[in-house]
Amino acid sequence: MTDQVYEAIRRDILSCALAPGAAISEANLASRYGFGKSPVRLALTRLRQEGLVFASPRRSFAVSTITLRDVQELYGLRLVLEPAVARLAAGKADVRALKKVDAVCQRGYVPGDAPSTLRFLDANRAFHLGIAQASGNLRLLRVLTQVFDETTRVMHIGLGLRNRSTEMQHEHESLLTALERGDGEAASRIAEEQVAASRDMVLAALIQSPGLLDSPLSSEAARPEPNAPQRSRRKEPT
Repeated sequence: MTDQVYEAIRRDILSCALAPGAAISEANLASRYGFGKSPVRLALTRLRQEGLVFASPRRSFAVSTITLRDVQELYGLRLVLEPAVARLAAGKADVRALKKVDAVCQRGYVPGDAPSTLRFLDANRAFHLGIAQASGNLRLLRVLTQVFDETTRVMHIGLGLRNRSTEMQHEHESLLTALERGDGEAASRIAEEQVAASRDMVLAALIQSPGLLDSPLSSEAARPEPNAPQRSRRKEPT
């Protein structure tokens, strides 16, 4: 039962159904998911250890916020890890299995639709972690798994503002080709371009002013106002 409520709460946090910074409590979560307070309490302990919730006064909790600094640090880690992982996995990855996972990504998603976006992000996560597993370095896999978990909320907000599924499909195909022919340098370069493009998409949507560097973000706060002038954006890598 604890596992079930943990997965349910975690899923809603990652999909931003429980928004960053939202106040939560054992009582309202027990009511929301139809479980008793005891499994909810144990689930919150696990989520707190993962950094997805934090304790606030009067024995309540809040969903961890997302700041622009978080975005920069998470993508900084991915820019270090993923090119190295792709280089190591070249010639060793099970490309046929990765293509099956990528087929789910190619179905795309509907911007603003939480279930389809999360399904897309789950498939994208499995694709990249499959490459990490093929690298043979289990510590790299473990670290990258945690980074992807933390990045899911960030990408969910960014993808809600812009559909990037077609670009990601092209990037995945190029990466699979490089992995299949054992070209570690090309695989590393493509992986770096993918991460940079994803980072630029998110930052272009979220950066409004230097004062936001340590300010909490939410999908509503990031949504542009109607008829607001469009800011010019640097072209993303292809």
